[in-house]
Amino acid sequence: MSSGLQLVPITPQKHDPAWKHCQMFKNGDRVQLKCLYCHKLFKGGGIHRIKEHLAGHKGNASTCHSVPPEVQIIMQESLDGVTMKKKKRQKLDEEMTNVNAMTGEVDAISNHMDMDSSLQLIEVAEPLETSSALLMNHEEGTSNKLGRKRGSKGKSSCVERGMIVIPNGGGILDSNKVNNQVHMAVGRFLYDIGASLEAVNSAYFQPMIESIVSAATGIIPPSYHDIRGWILKNSVEEVRSDFDRCKATWGKTGCSVMVDQWRTEAGRTMLIFLVYCPEGTVFLESVDASGIMDSPDLLYELLKKVVEQVGVKHVLQVITRCEENYAIAGRKLSDTYPTLYWTPCAASCVDLILGDFGNIESVNTVIEQARSITRFVYNNSMVLNMVRRYTYGNDILEPCATRSATNFATLNRMVDLKRCLQTMVTSQEWMDSTYSKRPGGLEMLDLISSESFWSSCNSIIRLTNPLLRVLRIVGSGKRPAMGYVYAAMYNAKLAIKTELVDRERYMVYWNIIDQRWGQQWHHPLHAAGFYLNPKFFYSIEGGEMHGEIVSGMFDCIERLVSDTKIQDKIIKEINSYKNAVGDLGRKMAIRARETLLPAEWWSTYASSCPCLSRLAIRILSQTCSSVGLKQNQILFDKLHDTRNHIEHQRLSDLVFVRFNLQLKQMAAKANEHYQVDPLSFDGLGIVDDWVWRRDLCAEDYGNLEWTVLDNPPSGSTRLLPLHNDCDDLVAGFDDLEVFKRQRESEDDNIS
Repeated sequence: MSSGLQLVPITPQKHDPAWKHCQMFKNGDRVQLKCLYCHKLFKGGGIHRIKEHLAGHKGNASTCHSVPPEVQIIMQESLDGVTMKKKKRQKLDEEMTNVNAMTGEVDAISNHMDMDSSLQLIEVAEPLETSSALLMNHEEGTSNKLGRKRGSKGKSSCVERGMIVIPNGGGILDSNKVNNQVHMAVGRFLYDIGASLEAVNSAYFQPMIESIVSAATGIIPPSYHDIRGWILKNSVEEVRSDFDRCKATWGKTGCSVMVDQWRTEAGRTMLIFLVYCPEGTVFLESVDASGIMDSPDLLYELLKKVVEQVGVKHVLQVITRCEENYAIAGRKLSDTYPTLYWTPCAASCVDLILGDFGNIESVNTVIEQARSITRFVYNNSMVLNMVRRYTYGNDILEPCATRSATNFATLNRMVDLKRCLQTMVTSQEWMDSTYSKRPGGLEMLDLISSESFWSSCNSIIRLTNPLLRVLRIVGSGKRPAMGYVYAAMYNAKLAIKTELVDRERYMVYWNIIDQRWGQQWHHPLHAAGFYLNPKFFYSIEGGEMHGEIVSGMFDCIERLVSDTKIQDKIIKEINSYKNAVGDLGRKMAIRARETLLPAEWWSTYASSCPCLSRLAIRILSQTCSSVGLKQNQILFDKLHDTRNHIEHQRLSDLVFVRFNLQLKQMAAKANEHYQVDPLSFDGLGIVDDWVWRRDLCAEDYGNLEWTVLDNPPSGSTRLLPLHNDCDDLVAGFDDLEVFKRQRESEDDNIS
């Protein structure tokens, strides 16, 4: 890089998505942009040229051959959006021609306001957004169509002053002022009722606003009795319809009963029962289990009742937490119903593994060092603003669903942002600041400048990233996890062995995994999911599947298929699967092993194996973990404190609607990613150790005024893996030590 180039931080005010994929340099008075992927330097053309470069447009810029496909698509969509805006502007100009007469009338009104007090003219300082069909702006050419040239003398019309004319006697409004008034009204409402401020992220918030707007003026808000009366009744019917739609698929795909446990503010232990299938997850009911948690027998009776309510023939597994009382009740349940399994929640097990990893002294030391950085940053508004500027709007803290996952995801995030942080602490801006000379600032400088610290971070994330991937796979709403969980954990153990090499070192971590994952590692459903996933099955050299996996597959056949004649047919059809007979061996089917979901692959290509195909679809359509819902203890306490039967039923229906809407929203947002503010009140419990410490030095507290914090830029996105977690799982599975904790040479000696 030329020594004359000076890196310039990209400010949060730059909202174009292309800014996240380039760097800005200053060479004298000239600004130059550099692509982050191919490192090409552009001496002119601005951000639009970078966008064309990343999108692969030829002409104004050369094509970037290193850009990830996801980024290329985003850039193309952004360019398409610019084209659409031009078309909308042309359409708008045509519409403007039709309001010339109205414009003349409005000018007359502006000269004689005292003649009609029902209209008020509000001058707009800035051009309005192009979302209104009757928007007037200052762009060149638009005013000519309205019969008045820009810059003409005399009194300008409200059209030229950027005003919205509302037809049908609606008057003239300043959209910016109206927006501010609406936003303030929403804010006051949320503050008054004490609702979570994350309510504005609800999938139902924007439709509510649009519905109110479409009704125009004069709308009568629903009353208290409306909300708890006919509106709730209609909502129950809508949600019940979605519930029945999911239920209709249980016969084909089977389903999993999931049990989540909460503790309310009143001290109750609530069990939340959900039912999962690929069509969607539904809330079934909640039960106050405070008096039965210490009794596995009573817990068994409750689980038995729920299974019968769902339908024994539909249920393949009941997923609960890993505690001993659940294990006893679950095993007794599977003895009672030999066609289903009890399964400990995979996500809970992985989280316990990560927690144990974090307690290892060498790992904990690095986590505490990283926390010293975040505690200083997130307790000083000006430093936090500076960090966000230098990291292009990203936070250095990565909140996840649990504390353990947050620890290692944050280490990974900090490593990703290492160069940005090093640029900041060596900048003149940082060195001139008073914060750099405080104890916390000096410690932060030492750590960010220490290659030993970063080397330790890299080593830890190479050990834990595969486990975070397991956590994402088993908790994913994108695809059923059953076909991937066995391979994901194999990959995690193999990654640890590859990183540490020395058996004595990696066995420290393997022992933790085997202790927490023991029941999962030998679970027949997990083994059968691996066996029936064509991506993995056909990747094994020589086709010799490990005996433990084959045994798990046979166990599933005997347990899930009660008819012995169909069992025998499945065994015969397995040979066709092994040899890829008929449609299973088509070139399309071979390509689809990598691209289709496993259950879809069986549904598409396995018509010659109808019995095996039905079983495969049912197994591969299952999840491995319980879904974590947002807790609402107050609602549950009210429900179970209410003794009146009518009101109890109403509250029960309210709970039914609330949680099924939340589950539907979670499914709709499964492919979306949101930047979470680590200082958000709703997430502070998860990140508490990273933003606060009892003995934090008073000198390290800087400006604590939240009002000076810059809002995260709307165009900023979280740093995310570019590939699908399931697609990244390596094939082969030939390391016997991973399966049996016994090296191949030892196995040969035994035989």
